[in-house]
Amino acid sequence: MSEGTSQEQSRLWRILRTTKQMCYDRGYELTEEECNISLADFKLQYVDESGAPQRTRMAFTARPTPEMLKKYTPLPRPGNPEPSADIGIIHVEFASEPSIGIKHLKAFAQLLHEKNYHTGMYVTQAAPTSSALKIIPSILPTVMEIFREEDLLVNISRHELVPKHTLLSPEDKKRLLERYRLKETQLPRIRMDDPMARYLGLKRGQVVKIIRKSETAGRYASYRWVV
Repeated sequence: MSEGTSQEQSRLWRILRTTKQMCYDRGYELTEEECNISLADFKLQYVDESGAPQRTRMAFTARPTPEMLKKYTPLPRPGNPEPSADIGIIHVEFASEPSIGIKHLKAFAQLLHEKNYHTGMYVTQAAPTSSALKIIPSILPTVMEIFREEDLLVNISRHELVPKHTLLSPEDKKRLLERYRLKETQLPRIRMDDPMARYLGLKRGQVVKIIRKSETAGRYASYRWVV
């Protein structure tokens, strides 16, 4: 086996691990074994006889845990006393084509629609064309996220300099605002395109708790409103 093939195996193994860890950290049902697959097991499952990794085999789906469902269920209102969770099964695919255009995104969106998946994550070798990205809003209500492979080589949430981010449930968000007598617009903000916001799949209007280490206080929490 060539050195290039071996490097590609190791590279895609790291990307798959980060992707599964990301879904687990969001609250999807994945086992620790799946999230920390060994390189040897990766080769057994996803590499063909010639030694080439097969991206099509790496696709997976995952259901939200009860805890995740709670975090994505709006508070009851007079017109909607029993709201349903705005989350569901996620389907993740790894594009085997080196470049991604409109037809690829449309085909992926069609699959999500046919299978009734709530969220689709498309991991691509290169950024899709600008014209392809423009069609994503028209694909709604399907939720589609696109990550480049190079952005998943390292799990940013595991870096020692990145503080722990935790999404608050609507109930916890309400309690926080009541405790400090604040409106959500008065909270510091975090953009949806922030790397950790993308990692956790945060949506506009949500609030995330960020726990930082402090030499004096040990740990302290701050809160950010997603915009």
